Amino acid sequence: MSDGQSELSAPAVKEYMTRDVATVSPDDTVGGTVDRILDSDHNGFPVTDGRTVVGFISARDLLSADGDAPLFTVMTDDIIVAHPEMDVNDAARVILRSGIQKLPVVDDAGNLVGIISNTDVIRSQIERATPEKVGKLMRTLEEIHGVSTSEERREIPLSNLLPTQARVYADELEGRRYELERGLAEPLVVIDNPSASGELEDDGTLVLADGHHRVMAAHRLGIEEMDAYVIAIADHVELGMEKTARKEGLQSITDIDVVDYARHPLVETTKRFQDDET
Repeated sequence: MSDGQSELSAPAVKEYMTRDVATVSPDDTVGGTVDRILDSDHNGFPVTDGRTVVGFISARDLLSADGDAPLFTVMTDDIIVAHPEMDVNDAARVILRSGIQKLPVVDDAGNLVGIISNTDVIRSQIERATPEKVGKLMRTLEEIHGVSTSEERREIPLSNLLPTQARVYADELEGRRYELERGLAEPLVVIDNPSASGELEDDGTLVLADGHHRVMAAHRLGIEEMDAYVIAIADHVELGMEKTARKEGLQSITDIDVVDYARHPLVETTKRFQDDET
């Protein structure tokens, strides 16, 4: 029986919001705020008086405004906010229905404590899929090998990974790098299979079950550790994935080939849609 059951309850906004929020003052000028947008990757800011949110200014609000005008004359003051304990799915509905891209997050005292964006919501949905994937793999291992498994989530060094996929697509690596640079990183899924000798000590090798493109993109960015679900098997079993690794001559992630002569199926599909529309 697995003791690491999947976490299926909906996460709260506080788990995905950005806590270090860039803000502007009601007395800041339109021109100064335009410069801040141009010098950053932001497309809008909460307007705060102290820690209290009094409005929101977006790039759209600034388009036709006079450069010397103070923000309080052009900002949106009828704002929608989220609470840190709010279900992230509810936040997603609010974002969808309102058409806005970011919700300031305020506490019970009305103080700004974070901001949640449509990107954060998408990240939460991608990461929620992983526990279901982990649970399915645990059940499969238990049924096929008759062993018990457990699960924990922690940072793992990429140097300890045994890959089980010999090739990844270069075009998909670009997409994964984009996601990593913006904090959109689905946790890896790895298996901790004890040594066949039954000794308590092992070399820390973890079998990479899911996440080869993510790992290679992270490796190219110089990232040495990643968040992962670690499925621990109580007793050694002969995993088919390990047989595949041996057959392909894989010992570390540097043995994975990056294929640039073919497209990843996801990229192939989206490119086909683009081509069809032109």
